[in-house]
Amino acid sequence: MSVMLSGWLQVWQARLQGEDCVLDLRLLVESVTGLSLTAQRLQADYPLDAAQLARLDAWALRRAQGEPLAYILGHQPFYDLDLRVTPATLIPRPDTEILVEAALTRLPSDVPCTVADLGTGSGAIALAIARHRPRARVLAVDVSADALRVARDNAQRHGIGNCHFLQASWLDGLADGAFDMVVSNPPYIAADDAHLPALSFEPRTALVAADNGLADIRRIAQDAPRVLKADGWLLFEHGYDQREALAALPELHWAQRDFLRDYGGNWRVCVCRIQGLNDDFLPR
Repeated sequence: MSVMLSGWLQVWQARLQGEDCVLDLRLLVESVTGLSLTAQRLQADYPLDAAQLARLDAWALRRAQGEPLAYILGHQPFYDLDLRVTPATLIPRPDTEILVEAALTRLPSDVPCTVADLGTGSGAIALAIARHRPRARVLAVDVSADALRVARDNAQRHGIGNCHFLQASWLDGLADGAFDMVVSNPPYIAADDAHLPALSFEPRTALVAADNGLADIRRIAQDAPRVLKADGWLLFEHGYDQREALAALPELHWAQRDFLRDYGGNWRVCVCRIQGLNDDFLPR
């Protein structure tokens, strides 16, 4: 005997609770049945067959156990892309779109340029830039082979041919003076941060950095001048409470430096520019 959509929703809303559970459940239903959110409201008596019910129950149980919706569905929207995600990659978040917007405003649209995205994960930043700057050559770098497979798949799914991929740790192996811009969403969470338990399904190595979350940022900032052209840019995401600590870092005493806020009004992106490479900016 089939189960009505309204009945299934009622049962799982009681189990999940929370303010986001209704939307999450309806998104699961949309993925399984093809019914849009509006259609679900208009067809509350829609009968779920046995296969649909089994999949929905399995997915709802995973959500009840705290697994992020993006991993259950296998994809996540970012900028104007729909990206495949797996537990090998971070889930792209809207705040990171600020980094993409800041990069695009600083990259020419009508002449070739070169960009390196460090720790690319699903390829979110690299692919968004490559899509909107088709004359750019974008290099997506990650130490994780599993993450790079996801990023390559996303490039193929969206037909983005000007993004290339390299398995490496940060700037290792990148040619001197080869890039107009380096961008990154590196790990920046401290190991004892109270928010980490809520992120337990995401790869810890992409989240946590030593030195109160600053170690990887410092490494990138120290080495970036080596691979940047004169007047090149470094843009990276950071924690909402790290602006003062970053401003004090000697590695970030660049010719230009600014901080940008995210959609929630929190400091989120650091923008640096090196004007004419000189010894003051080269790593020791």
